[in-house]
Amino acid sequence: MTQQIEKTNEPPFAIIRGGYKYKETLGMRRVTTYCMDMVETKDVLYVLIRADGVGGNIRRINWKDEDLDVFGNFKWPVQMIQDTEGKLYVSDEGEHCVHSIIDDGEKGYVAIGQTAEVQESSTKSTKIGEYGSGDGQLDSPSGIAFDHDGNLLVVDTGNNRVQKFTKDGKFIETIISAKGDQALDMPWGIAVNYDGDIIVSDWRNNRINRYDSKGNYLNSFGNIPKSLGEDHIQLSGPAGLSIDEDGDIYVADRDNNRIVIYDKEGKYVTQFTGDATLSKSGKTYIMSSPRVLRLREMSNREVWRKLRAPASVRTYGKLIYIPDFGCHRLQVYEKESYPLTKDEIFEQPNHPTLYNV
Repeated sequence: MTQQIEKTNEPPFAIIRGGYKYKETLGMRRVTTYCMDMVETKDVLYVLIRADGVGGNIRRINWKDEDLDVFGNFKWPVQMIQDTEGKLYVSDEGEHCVHSIIDDGEKGYVAIGQTAEVQESSTKSTKIGEYGSGDGQLDSPSGIAFDHDGNLLVVDTGNNRVQKFTKDGKFIETIISAKGDQALDMPWGIAVNYDGDIIVSDWRNNRINRYDSKGNYLNSFGNIPKSLGEDHIQLSGPAGLSIDEDGDIYVADRDNNRIVIYDKEGKYVTQFTGDATLSKSGKTYIMSSPRVLRLREMSNREVWRKLRAPASVRTYGKLIYIPDFGCHRLQVYEKESYPLTKDEIFEQPNHPTLYNV
């Protein structure tokens, strides 16, 4: 579970990649409207949704695709993570802060309609950060992640930096604020790998940057080679990030309507563009409306399965969840991979081709 505090295990030396199987579609418009992010738990899936305009909250659904309830109140929510105690953290670029919220009961209900100030004063919710460019201040924060010490890393998008806070909101330091060619330009997503390295999606520079645990720049990657060719296709608006148990790095390439996967070294692996089928809740809705059925029959069928501006991607075990922002749903894939030890695979060759003999 790459969103939580526990240090991830060291990935295997190498893996056999069996493939990525489309599993299921969950949610629909009016339930998971403009879904920005999600968190998996044992009993429910928390889905961060954003209003068409100002507003947003957290929707709870399950694997039966049932709409359970909704709680929280945000202005322009961006990302959501959960700590080991079950507390949810939501970055809010409209309020220039990170909210922390406790799902405190069977329904997990926090009264909808509370202002940010009321939420802040509630014992069930706190607010980290305030607007500005000084230490501990935020301007349109987006990506959030925990480091290996349990501190909260916040991508301070408007200030082109990453700041570190304690879980209760105390400012520690600005950990990433590079200049020159290494400078961030509207950074967005963030993840921490097993070594403690910090991976940041650099939206306007269309690249992924890697830093060590102290915030020192290591390298950048993001080009995508065409199959059997030498040209490269660049990321465009890389947003949310996730790292799975094999160390693979998943990037929501939002402007290109796809998810791109790199290995732990930053080498391109593959990409998803969408394979959605009709969700259970979606089927129930359209079957109840002859007008919707007719409109669906008249529409372009090919685009139904495609991703549209995915805002994030999350990995839990072998499952890959894609909040399909423009289509108001989650597309879920399952990875097939098998670990290899150093003794099970031939050493790296020092020439370009390795033949079977």
